[in-house]
Amino acid sequence: MDWSLFHLVNTEVATRDWLEDPVTTMATLAVPLYALATICLWLVSRPPGISRWRLASVSAVTAAGIAVTANQLIAHVWDRPRPFTAHAAATHLLSAPSPDPSFPSDHAAAAFAIAFCVLAFSRWAGTGFLAAATFIGLSRIALGMHYPSDVLAGVLVGWLAASLVVHLGRPLIARITVLVGRLTDPLVAPVWTRVASRVPSSRERGSTA
Repeated sequence: MDWSLFHLVNTEVATRDWLEDPVTTMATLAVPLYALATICLWLVSRPPGISRWRLASVSAVTAAGIAVTANQLIAHVWDRPRPFTAHAAATHLLSAPSPDPSFPSDHAAAAFAIAFCVLAFSRWAGTGFLAAATFIGLSRIALGMHYPSDVLAGVLVGWLAASLVVHLGRPLIARITVLVGRLTDPLVAPVWTRVASRVPSSRERGSTA
């Protein structure tokens, strides 16, 4: 079943040029853009202080680190070959090969750890992150890098990591947020001051109406 689903998705994408090119391009851009969006959660919050966006950003990065670390431990227990190694003749590899074990998917684990953390602080932002994480997970199958079960295991690891951080690690996350804020506020505050000076206040907008 696992191989059949993998082969179906991988073949459907690889044998259609109109689908292969956009999928591979979007998959290449998705990870850095996703990481940038996670960092931007910190930047959208006006310093100083602890806001939900700052907590979401720090929680997400922490959970992603825990998820990837957990994946490495699991991979030492089950060194599952990648599909392009186990089924070289029948797999369409659309990305640079990786020597790491196939199970679980690091991309899926990190992406969903981030998404579930963001969801804990904002439903609408979390929904967007979950949609992006789902694309990242599916793209790993389409590119020939992972079996569906690798991605599903990554989702589970990501959820567990996010739950650990959000429900048990909140006091530590708050302290980390304060410490990071002390480093970034001197850099971010001037930008916010310039933006605020250029945006008219509600009173000013009312007077010009």
